[in-house]
Amino acid sequence: MDRHCSGEAGKICSHGLRDEVSQRERRRWAVCLLEALAKAHNILSRGCRNAFRFGRRVEKRKFYAVQAGAIIAVLTLILASGGRAASEPRSPRIVTLMMHFDVDGRDYKVVREAADRFNKSQQDYRVEVSAIDIYYYNERIENAGATGTLPCLIWIDSPYLYSFAWSGYLRPLDVFAPPELIRDLLPSIVEQGRYQGRLYSLGQFDVGLGLWANRRYLRAAGVRIPTVKSPWSLAEFEQALQRLSKVKGVDHPLNMSIFMGTPNEFYAFAITPFLKSFGGDILTHGSTVSADGALNGPKSVAAMKRFQSWFINGWAAKDPHGGDSFAGKKAALSWIGAWQYRSYREALGRDLVLLPLPDFGRGVKTGIGSWSWGMSSTCREPVGAWRFLAYLMTPTEILRISEADGAIPARRSVLNKSPFYQRGGPRRVLAEQLEAGYGVRRPQYVNYALLSLTLSEAVRAIASGGDVKQELDKATLIIDNDIAAHNGYHSYAAAK
Repeated sequence: MDRHCSGEAGKICSHGLRDEVSQRERRRWAVCLLEALAKAHNILSRGCRNAFRFGRRVEKRKFYAVQAGAIIAVLTLILASGGRAASEPRSPRIVTLMMHFDVDGRDYKVVREAADRFNKSQQDYRVEVSAIDIYYYNERIENAGATGTLPCLIWIDSPYLYSFAWSGYLRPLDVFAPPELIRDLLPSIVEQGRYQGRLYSLGQFDVGLGLWANRRYLRAAGVRIPTVKSPWSLAEFEQALQRLSKVKGVDHPLNMSIFMGTPNEFYAFAITPFLKSFGGDILTHGSTVSADGALNGPKSVAAMKRFQSWFINGWAAKDPHGGDSFAGKKAALSWIGAWQYRSYREALGRDLVLLPLPDFGRGVKTGIGSWSWGMSSTCREPVGAWRFLAYLMTPTEILRISEADGAIPARRSVLNKSPFYQRGGPRRVLAEQLEAGYGVRRPQYVNYALLSLTLSEAVRAIASGGDVKQELDKATLIIDNDIAAHNGYHSYAAAK
């Protein structure tokens, strides 16, 4: 057993793959050896028959000695000429990997170092890591998928995974992932990686939404600090907003990250669980997919009217410049994810506290879905690709990347090893929401880019005072026209 398949990684590798390569090699060389012996025997037998045919006398004892020596000589020649690879070191097979490179490059650095450790731990495979600027990444991997040139392992943002799976670009991971790994994963990791009943990706971490709060303002307003087991109700949440609006120094109680500049991905991520908590949705779930009756349905309309009222009442404000009123201590609450912890901690120090999202009637709902690993269907080294992915999913590697970017570790067994997500940790609430199964993924929609843009424009229009029903009807029409233009996205061949 090689060093890579020892310890925790060995438990994952042992799912029918760990010894596949070495067993195949041993069988192949056993066959070669038998063939070589048979060939040597045939050569000598023909030679001896010819010798007796011409009347030559060979003593029996000498004959056997000569035969044995000749077999060794012939076998040596055969193996030297045809089996030289058995004695020479074999070059490792290449497993290609592609990921994005963002501004600080923390994730890329951690993955590249993990590949270096993996490459040194075994000799069968060498992982080669390449990176593309995050601004061009999705376009590049979509083009690679269309041309059949995807690398073995690709980093995919959660909502775009379903387009790749639907298009046939990904290989299901069910056959590789052992049950003990699946049981240890947070529910959100499995949820975001599944498409039509198959597991297509595994993430080392996840994200979630919460309410970052200024403890000093909460104390001044006299509002209760909620917990995951006892969250704010809609009435209590709005009462807190009303009280916080009266606190000195608070310009508006709630920062909803509604920026009036370029549309961005955050709207779909945040609004999906928001609607779900009110009982609404973006798409219908049945034999046919449609936004009609879901996005423009009565519960979604009621939810977005409530959302709009917070802006009308002055409890929330639009930010035309993409600034952060919470970090500037102009807002008491910020509805956003774990990625803001470092900047908020720097701005507020010990006044920073993380609260669970409110229950608006249908339970607490939080956004989930981050970058995860998929294996391309064109990968020539699926065993090697899985071995490296198994290595990335070990607790040690998950903890490394979680600590680098601040995200929630994907495995339950790792949470209490993290200083941020262990019990009493500053981001523990986010993990508790996911452990409780409150995570809601963004819609599994093939043309997710269009859906995300459409939602973004609708939300910004509503926050600016637009008619809620009209804006949701407009967004519904755009999405349903796209569905009709692609035959309902029922099959790749039909849509093509």
